[in-house]
Amino acid sequence: MDLDAYVAVHRPEWIRLRQLVDRANRPRRMPEEELDELVELYQRVATQLSVIRSRAHDQAMVDNLSSLVIRARAAVAGGIDPGWHAVGRYFVVTFPAALYVRRWWVIGTTVGCLLVALGFGLWILNDDAARTNLIPAPDVAALCSHDFASYYSENPAPSFASRVWTNNAWVSAQAIALGVLLGLPTLGVLFINSLNLGVVGGYMTSCGEAGQFWTLILPHGLLELTVVFMAGAVGLRLGWSIIAPGNRRRVEALAAEGRAAVSIAIGLAVALAVSGFIEAFVTPSGLPAAVRIGIGALALALFLAYIVIYGSRAASTGESGDLDPELREDLAPVN
Repeated sequence: MDLDAYVAVHRPEWIRLRQLVDRANRPRRMPEEELDELVELYQRVATQLSVIRSRAHDQAMVDNLSSLVIRARAAVAGGIDPGWHAVGRYFVVTFPAALYVRRWWVIGTTVGCLLVALGFGLWILNDDAARTNLIPAPDVAALCSHDFASYYSENPAPSFASRVWTNNAWVSAQAIALGVLLGLPTLGVLFINSLNLGVVGGYMTSCGEAGQFWTLILPHGLLELTVVFMAGAVGLRLGWSIIAPGNRRRVEALAAEGRAAVSIAIGLAVALAVSGFIEAFVTPSGLPAAVRIGIGALALALFLAYIVIYGSRAASTGESGDLDPELREDLAPVN
């Protein structure tokens, strides 16, 4: 396509749209036919912007046209409500719907990661050579006698909770964002986490500390690991949207999945804050093991129930976790 010719043909529409947007500041003075023209031109110019953005090297032109489209959108749709309504809608509709429609990816990823962890745990437990050569015996002895348990109590609980939340949020963000590279780095992130879980569990079991391992892992790990697996599933689906975009163009499929992925990442960060609080204040506490594990199980059950109840309800109305239609790029057929 000759971009210069394309710009020359459509520039009069941009000029006219700018005139209409300026007049829209006083909509009562605009005839009905001009209001209709404003809407039509806004849709057409938004589509033209998407074409030019993908082909133009003149960033100034792209920025100017983007600014015009934003002004036109405000004139057509009005301002966006920045209040608590948007926050409430996110947690009641957008976030749970995004995870619910990806539930099979989450289930598959969770099962796969747990099988990898179980496989490495059984390998360490049953293979004497692997158990001896992978980690030096003094380090294993330290792990079993005090290192594993002291990790949860050697730092003040508030700072430990903050550090744990930051680390887990970073791991989850990596699992999601790296999905854009066909999901391969996301598989690596999931594999490393599953490997660490399985190896540590295998060594703790081999030295007779399986009880300590499970009573320290489960209170926070039930929710924490589930959230990490969810993040991995989102990243894998993001990569799959490039490999198999369906009846959409790859860029459109990637954009839709990317917008939903950002929505999911925010909600998962909140869930990780809860698991971080449990890890810092409940896991190392003096509460009976059954109570600590029960708190973790309750947190996971409430989170999953929230996703299923609100997510299924929102998904039944067509929600998928993407932005609201008025916030997406507007497209209209053009010649």
